[in-house]
Amino acid sequence: MGILNIEDELHDTVRKASKVSYRSINAQAAYWIKIGMLCETNPTLSFTEIIERELNAAGVSAPPLAVNEA
Repeated sequence: MGILNIEDELHDTVRKASKVSYRSINAQAAYWIKIGMLCETNPTLSFTEIIERELNAAGVSAPPLAVNEA
């Protein structure tokens, strides 16, 4: 593990996002780095497809949302 030197503005953005996501600042930065790397190395997949594949690989599945019919 090492120190990552980033701009103050980006650090502030990571800090704010970490609160919303209930992650530590380091965990938020690591998440964004991993997702960014996956998006760059899989340019034909959407963000949603990448997240779905990562969740499936971890053995996580969520039931589909119920559709409200009016």
